[in-house]
Amino acid sequence: MFVIKLLFKLFLIISLVLITTYPSNVFAQQKYTIYLDADFSGATTSSLAIQQGITTALAEVNNKVQGIEFELVLKDHRANSLRSRRNLEHFLVDEQALMVFSGLHSPPLLANKSFINDNKILVLDPWAAAGPITRSTSTQNWIFRLSIDDSNAGSFISKKAIAQGFSKPYLLLEDTGWGRSNEKTMTQALQESSIKPVGLSWFNWGTGNNHAKVILRDIKASGADVIFFVGNSVEGITFINAMVELPANLHLPIRSHWGITGGDFTQKVPVTHREQIDLQFIQTNFSFVNENLSSFAEHVLALGIKSNEGLQKKGDLKAQTGFVHAYDLTKIVIAAIEQIELTGNKDQDKVLIHHALEHLANPVQGLLKTYKQPFSPFSKQNFNAHEALTVADYSMGRYNNRDEVVLLK
Repeated sequence: MFVIKLLFKLFLIISLVLITTYPSNVFAQQKYTIYLDADFSGATTSSLAIQQGITTALAEVNNKVQGIEFELVLKDHRANSLRSRRNLEHFLVDEQALMVFSGLHSPPLLANKSFINDNKILVLDPWAAAGPITRSTSTQNWIFRLSIDDSNAGSFISKKAIAQGFSKPYLLLEDTGWGRSNEKTMTQALQESSIKPVGLSWFNWGTGNNHAKVILRDIKASGADVIFFVGNSVEGITFINAMVELPANLHLPIRSHWGITGGDFTQKVPVTHREQIDLQFIQTNFSFVNENLSSFAEHVLALGIKSNEGLQKKGDLKAQTGFVHAYDLTKIVIAAIEQIELTGNKDQDKVLIHHALEHLANPVQGLLKTYKQPFSPFSKQNFNAHEALTVADYSMGRYNNRDEVVLLK
């Protein structure tokens, strides 16, 4: 009996030592989830591209950081701000949910921005471009963006068009916070060159072909020499196809935001239609279509194909901007996590990651560039603190006859 008691005490001592000395064994059993709250119903192409980018970056670390497994969970908000709010509310009560990636649409983020910041929900934005998204009106700012920022995008599109010789732009914008933010920046950029828009038309989601033709005829009658378009794929398809159906003398060049690239634009606007319209749209400075890809880019492409069902070649990467931004942003998040010591407590860990994102110590190699302290502590004076990209990272692009995005110099 004495021997049995002695062995039992020895077992307890050894167990206590193991638990105290190797806490990582506990963490190894834990899993964190990353929500992707995006539109998988209407803007499926962009949402899938973001999913593929995140998956590829996680695959580089075998889906584990500090022994904790990270899993991507898909949430379809269907471009509906209330549905997105419900997904965020579910996130708050999900003890394994650590952060949220957003999708193409700006309105859900704009509508829920206060809720996100008030509840300290760590949100990573690899696409939605509306300027106010990353600019908080309170002391809390929990949204980080690696994407085009409309504080600069409207100006960039305008200046590129002016440099091409256009002087009578017409603004054709969707009637949302995203469209209105672009109206301000485009108008301001044009004023700097002593140019005023010759007209402005707002359209709603679901605009039909006949209504689009009426608007396009009015735009041509205004004397415009170019259309600045801000809208998503569905409305882009409607307006481009409507223009093709009009007589050729009513056609005008279009300089567009990149929302048109996030859906099935190339399937619904075939090459034969696109060849009839001078269409360019804003992008960022990396494309897998580029010649002479670096060995790093080749590695990421190969890993992306290996890690994502349905990807067999780079031509299968639709809306590749979403892939590129999501990959780079996930790499930055992983670097921030590696800079801290995870506790296994969701509320503590998201605060630690937030701080690490604003104080990243080491450079992170991405597809667009190498990021050196891409984020910093936000204040009203530090307006761009949660923006990883600048206007130097932008370019214009167009579709080629293989439905690929080609960057323009």
